[in-house]
Amino acid sequence: SLDLSGSMRLDPFTWKRLILNATNLRQLHLDDVDMSLIDGSSLSQLMNLSSSLVSLSLAQTGLQGNFPSDIISSPNLHELELSSNQNLSGQLPKFNSSTPLRYLDLSYTAFSGEIPYSIGKLKSLTQLTLTECYFDGLLPLSLGNLTQLTSLNLAGNNLKGEIPSSLSKLTHLTYLDLQVNNFSVSELGLSDNQLTGSIGEFSTYSLRYLSLSNNNIQARIQNLQELDLSNNKIQGKVPSWFHEKLLRTWKDIQHIDLSYNKLQGVLPIPPYGIQFFLLSNNNFTGDIAMSLCNASSLNVLNLAHNNLTGAIPQCLGTFPSLSVFDMQMNNLYGSIPRNFSKENSFQTIKLNGNRLEGTMPQSLARCTKLEVLDLGDNSIKDAFPNWLETLQELQVLSLRSNELHGSITCSSTKHPFPKLRIYDVSGNNFSGPLPTSCFKNFRGMMNVIDNKTGLQYMGVANYYNDSVVVTIKGFSIELTRILTTFTTIDLSNNMFEGEIPQVIGELNSLKGLNLSNNGITGNIPQSLSYLRNLEWLDLSRNKLRGEIPMALTKLNFLSFLNFSQNHLEGIIPNGQQFNTFGNDSYEGNTMLCGFPLSKSCKNDEDRSPYSTSNDDEESGFGWKTVVIGYGCGSVFGMLLGYNVFFNGKPQWLSRLVESIFSIRLKRTNNRAGANRRRMN
Repeated sequence: SLDLSGSMRLDPFTWKRLILNATNLRQLHLDDVDMSLIDGSSLSQLMNLSSSLVSLSLAQTGLQGNFPSDIISSPNLHELELSSNQNLSGQLPKFNSSTPLRYLDLSYTAFSGEIPYSIGKLKSLTQLTLTECYFDGLLPLSLGNLTQLTSLNLAGNNLKGEIPSSLSKLTHLTYLDLQVNNFSVSELGLSDNQLTGSIGEFSTYSLRYLSLSNNNIQARIQNLQELDLSNNKIQGKVPSWFHEKLLRTWKDIQHIDLSYNKLQGVLPIPPYGIQFFLLSNNNFTGDIAMSLCNASSLNVLNLAHNNLTGAIPQCLGTFPSLSVFDMQMNNLYGSIPRNFSKENSFQTIKLNGNRLEGTMPQSLARCTKLEVLDLGDNSIKDAFPNWLETLQELQVLSLRSNELHGSITCSSTKHPFPKLRIYDVSGNNFSGPLPTSCFKNFRGMMNVIDNKTGLQYMGVANYYNDSVVVTIKGFSIELTRILTTFTTIDLSNNMFEGEIPQVIGELNSLKGLNLSNNGITGNIPQSLSYLRNLEWLDLSRNKLRGEIPMALTKLNFLSFLNFSQNHLEGIIPNGQQFNTFGNDSYEGNTMLCGFPLSKSCKNDEDRSPYSTSNDDEESGFGWKTVVIGYGCGSVFGMLLGYNVFFNGKPQWLSRLVESIFSIRLKRTNNRAGANRRRMN
């Protein structure tokens, strides 16, 4: 698989080299990559991948021209995502019964023509999204053959005629949007129209989902259960009539999503029976009303990224059904809720980025289902909460940038932190030796197997993606989705002492290790060479001595290295990834010599004795490649190293591309109401 999603530009030359030499690629994800320079003729090169490609995602890339229809009916393609490419045209092909397509999203493109009758042969199709395209004609009766379909969105086209009665066969359908006509369905989407006046009372309809964004309408809807106005540009205060509807009229409403707008003022008070209350990424201010304590049926509460102040209601720790508790990035102060009840459902608790003080309540140990705990970027003063090691499901623990102190040990539990994959206690006042007793039990960082069927992310299906702020390659980055295979340890900016334990080499699935800015002494252990999946390693600003182990050149995925400001000595190894690192990786080590430093080693003016010509040939990064790369720029150097990619290491290449272009992982915004229902 190759995932380069993010803010970078892909030119025709790089595209051609990438496609022509990746004939065995199964997954290609380039969402949000700038591909505006690639025209329709270049898109035909995708045919080189048609025999192996399982998942192709090119959303919001600026593609233009005509997309090859043969790609859509490729023999192994399961997922195709082309949304938000307004200048990308094309037509749906004639499908056959062997086409394995499961997910097709062409929304917000210039695809046109009729929906072919043969679409009914896609027996594996679960989600079909053709929103805001130029399709016309009648809906084919064969749509009723798509018995696995859960989401069908054909809104904003030029379709006409009646809804085929065969749609009643779609027994798994949970979302239907045909708003270009006047159809009556259980989930009604009328977004982005110019509707005015009154809708009327829906007493004869079983309305369960209502999308009325960007209109000016009034309605009497007594049995509304779900309201989703997310990802719009709604501004101003929540009107008083809305507050009244929540408390008096919409008593049965279970789901409210107003996230990603520009709403202001105080938070609306949810009705007692609300289960999903999603108001994140707005401009709400003021305190959180104590009346929220009446909504004890809450399952997901997301008030993140607002300007809320005051204390967190203590009652929230006692809600029996609350699984997601997200109030990150506000201005909340006071303490963390103290009394988490024994009978709770917490999976995610995110209170990072506030002004919380005090200690961490030991009642958190009662949250036995907890997977994500993020209390970073607060002012918590406490020792390390070693009682958290009893949480057998905990995968993400971030306590970064607080005022925690003392040593860290893991001893009271037979298998402490067995599923932990992200461990970040950076930016505190921890001291003593590195927590060896914890490292040897981090089984979640050992022998992790990538899922070959597709990328999987943490979160609550349909409604919530877990996120976390981590330091990657020297930059603080918010991962708005967390891959289930992502593993990292960050103990930087503390006062740890002693040597790096050999046991850390057993964490062979680790992708990032940051021990910088401590007082660590001794040699760099050879066992670090066992971290074969490591992509960044930062040991800078410590008191390390001795030589750099030659065995570290075996770290084929390593794209960021920082050994600066230590007391290292001897020859810098070369070959493999070490040929790509610059002076800044080693500065401040006055006894080091060899490339890339200007200081030559005695009797060794050309190369390190650790490398051989065979090593250079195998890696594709001999001295000629390095010299040309430094002379012509990092992009050209990357292309010369593509033979590593040909040898079957696309993950290494994707990480190198990421480091060259300083890709910032970004949130893939939901682009349509149906898209948010896609399960990651």
